[in-house]
Amino acid sequence: MPKSADSDSEPGKHEGSPGIERTKPWHSADDVPWTLLTEDQLADAYEAVVVPALRRDGYDPETDRPSYEWLSNNGFRGLTYALKEYHDTTFAEFWENTLEYDTESSGYDWDIEHDETRESFQEYLDAKQVAADDWTDSTRDTIRYRLARYARSYRERHGTDNLLSPVDADSDITETEAVDRCRETFAYMSNEYAESTIARVHDAIRTWYGWLVERRVATVNPTNGAEDWFSWSRSSDTDPVALNADHVRAMFDAALTSRDRMLVVALAGWGLRAGEVAALHHGQLHLDADDPHIQFDERKNGPGTVAIVFGEDVARRHVSQVDGYLFPSERSKTGHVDGTTIAGWFHDLADKAGVPEEIDGVARKPHMGRRFWYDAYSQTTQDLLEHVQDIADEQGSASAKVVFEDYLTDERKRELRREFMREKLSAAFTTE
Repeated sequence: MPKSADSDSEPGKHEGSPGIERTKPWHSADDVPWTLLTEDQLADAYEAVVVPALRRDGYDPETDRPSYEWLSNNGFRGLTYALKEYHDTTFAEFWENTLEYDTESSGYDWDIEHDETRESFQEYLDAKQVAADDWTDSTRDTIRYRLARYARSYRERHGTDNLLSPVDADSDITETEAVDRCRETFAYMSNEYAESTIARVHDAIRTWYGWLVERRVATVNPTNGAEDWFSWSRSSDTDPVALNADHVRAMFDAALTSRDRMLVVALAGWGLRAGEVAALHHGQLHLDADDPHIQFDERKNGPGTVAIVFGEDVARRHVSQVDGYLFPSERSKTGHVDGTTIAGWFHDLADKAGVPEEIDGVARKPHMGRRFWYDAYSQTTQDLLEHVQDIADEQGSASAKVVFEDYLTDERKRELRREFMREKLSAAFTTE
C-alpha cells in the first residue's frame, strides 16, 4: 500500500520532488498538481484526497475500485488524465500495480455459491483470453460480469447456481427441463433488466455453454433458441436517451489508443451510426477543406455530408496510422470491421470508463453517442438564436429567428454554427 500522508519526510516538501508540496496540506482535488507528480506521488495524493471521498460515499477503499465516472463526477479527472497522458497507464493498472490492491481477492466478488460453476467460468475466461487476440482486460471483465449476473439470476429463480449438473450426461434433469430452466431464468431477468441487457447476458452464457459442449463437459446448450423465443430488441435508432457530457468525457479519458479515441470522436463528436463508423474510409474525410467534412455517397437517408467541427487532430493522427479504412479488418471481405465490432469496442470502452450499462433505464448502446451529438446540435441552435437576439432588438424585430434566417449570410450562419458546436463538443471532450 502507498505510504501515508503523514509519513516521515522533510516538512513541507514531497519526498523526491523538490518544490512539490507533500500530501499533508492537500485537502481536495483542487489542491493537487496532478500532472506534476510521479506515480508514487500520485499514490500519496490518492490516499490524501480520494480515499476520504470514497469513505464519505460509503465505499471501502481497500476493496472498492472507483469507476472513471465516479472519479470524474467527484473532481478527480485530473488523476486519470495525468495517468494517461504523463504515465501511459490506466487507472485500473495504477490501482492494482502502484496502489497494490489485490483485484483477485477484493476487486471482484462472483457471489456464486457453487464452486465448480465458478471455477468453470474462470477456466473459460482464462482459455478465451489466451485464444482471442482481441480480448482486452475490459472485455474479460465485462463477460465475467455477465456470466455472474446470469448465475445469480438462475439461483434467485431456481434456488441454486449450479449450472453444470443440469447439462451433465449423468444428470437426472432432462434436456427439455434444462432448456426450460434456462428460459425461465431469462424471463425472470426481464422483471429487472432491459431486453438488450438480457440479450448480451444471453450471448455470454450461450458461448460458455458452447465451450462446455465442445469439450464434452456438457451434452446440451440450453440457451439454443432462446433469442428467437424471446425476440429481444437490441437497439433502436429512435431511442431518445443519450450519453451525457460526463459519459463522453469519461470514455475519452479512458481511450488510450488511437483506435478508441477515433471511435469516441466518430460516434459522439461527429454523430455517426455504428455501421457508418465501421466503414469509414480516409477518402471520405476532407480535413483540409475550408469547411472540413465527411462525404457519404450512400447513406440511410441518401448521399450527403457531415461537418467536422471537432476532432480534426484526432482524425489526422489516426489516418496517418492506417491505409484506407479507419477501422480495417484483414479477416473481413469488405476490408473493414462491421457495426457489431464497433458496438463491442464501444461497450468495452464504456465499461472501462465506468459508464453504466443502463442510462435512464435504457440499455447503453453506441447510438447514444449519436443522440449526444444531436442534443448538442439542438442546444447550439438555441444558443445561436440567443446570440442574435441583440441584433433583433436593434433592428426592431421581435424574432431572433427571422434575423438569423433573413439578415445573416449563409456563410456567416455556417461559421456561427461551427463555432458554437465546437465549443459544446470541446467542453464535453476536454480533460483536466
